[in-house]
Amino acid sequence: MVWSKEELIFFVRSFYDVLLAVLVSVGFMFYFSAKAKRTSGERDRIPGRLGIPFVGETFSLLSATNSTKGCYEFVRLRRLWHGKWFKTRLFGKIHVFIPSTEGAKMVFANDFAQFNKGYVKSMADAVGKKSLLCVPHESHRRIRRLLSDPFSIPSLSKFVTKFDKMLCQRLKKLEEHGKSFVVLDFNMKIAFDAMCKMLMSVTEEPMLQQIERDCTDVSNAMLSFPVMIPGTRYYKGIKARSRLMERFREMIEERRGRGEGGAPEDFLQSMLERDSLPPEEKLDDSEIMDNLLTLIIAGQTTTAAAMMWSVKFLDENPDVQDRLREEQLAILRKKPQGAALTLEDLNSMSYGLKVVKETLRMSNVLLWYPRVALTDCTIQGHNIKKGWHVNIDATCIHYDPSMYKNPIQFNPSRFDEMQKPYSFIPFGSGPRTCLGMNMAKVTMLAFLHRMTSGYRWTVDDPDTSLEKKAHIPRLRSGCPITLKAI
Repeated sequence: MVWSKEELIFFVRSFYDVLLAVLVSVGFMFYFSAKAKRTSGERDRIPGRLGIPFVGETFSLLSATNSTKGCYEFVRLRRLWHGKWFKTRLFGKIHVFIPSTEGAKMVFANDFAQFNKGYVKSMADAVGKKSLLCVPHESHRRIRRLLSDPFSIPSLSKFVTKFDKMLCQRLKKLEEHGKSFVVLDFNMKIAFDAMCKMLMSVTEEPMLQQIERDCTDVSNAMLSFPVMIPGTRYYKGIKARSRLMERFREMIEERRGRGEGGAPEDFLQSMLERDSLPPEEKLDDSEIMDNLLTLIIAGQTTTAAAMMWSVKFLDENPDVQDRLREEQLAILRKKPQGAALTLEDLNSMSYGLKVVKETLRMSNVLLWYPRVALTDCTIQGHNIKKGWHVNIDATCIHYDPSMYKNPIQFNPSRFDEMQKPYSFIPFGSGPRTCLGMNMAKVTMLAFLHRMTSGYRWTVDDPDTSLEKKAHIPRLRSGCPITLKAI
């Protein structure tokens, strides 16, 4: 039956009081129902703002990334608004930021069982689906085991000697020129060259420059909006990745074509020598290529940034610099003149290691560790839904005054004492602990040894602004310095 306009008006006028009562009743029902849910779930409710579906607060994160305060400014502001625990929506997914050691333990200890890696789409697209950073549990253990050789003690011993020789030559050349140079640029170049030499025996400067340009574009795309629009960081990064994959494919084919005779002893060759082994004992070509890219970027960007921060922190804390220099000169005096550093030398740098740890605590080159919940779970009384992303906030934990007294003070001696479990996590923890952890430490120790035992320096630009569009906190100035030999 279809009512006329007049009949509808008559009905509303006749039953106005009934309709109003129904509407009020429904309204009260929804109000009290919502209030009851809020009351019963007050303890496990995570504050925050999700915004509109898919987009959420993505543009706010990208805006922070594009500022000189860095992408962690996004997190810092939401902590002020919502408290330590908060949730948000980024790139279509709900993210919860976890600020505590208890929460970190819960997630790290249950990696694979209740949580998996949860990188944003742009980061996963950049490094590749076969990267150790992105593969599922069933592949992770095998790939991690097969990638471990470059980070073994014998391999690290060889790496230290080669890296130290390269470092001495380049620092001496810079000091002789007497000109200011940018520490970040220097570190990025030497870390990149060292990784390419170790992984693929690439030493020709033209090829190194081409690979580095493409790796830089891939790295810049890691925290970008994942839309293939020409000119955007994501577009440039994906195109650069394609070029790198083609270059790595050519290297693999060339080595297989010439056989084992005359092949260099490096990571790539060690992988290809497994060709005849069963599938569980080797990597296929796509796994080799994705992880070559991952190791180059991870080995270059994070370590180079940490070394840059160490120079800044030591410049701001001359008493720490003097104490470190005393230790390094004592080690140097025991060695023949011109002798290269060894792994044994690095292991004797007790104060140097504390400087490295304090640099990593304060610089937070890995701001947080992303995971995705595989099941509904509870973390410290907060309900986490299946599919939500949980980010272990290393920065918040490392600056927690209940964990570190005067956390903004650079104080390596705080590591004289044992730290509370999960309070120092620059390399993560659990089964996904950073594979290159020891390589990063020995690289930083070698750098600090040569800088403090051979030189003094002045920082030529004290600007503390951060580099824009970087997923790793780095000074916008890159920390330019002038060296003076001791």
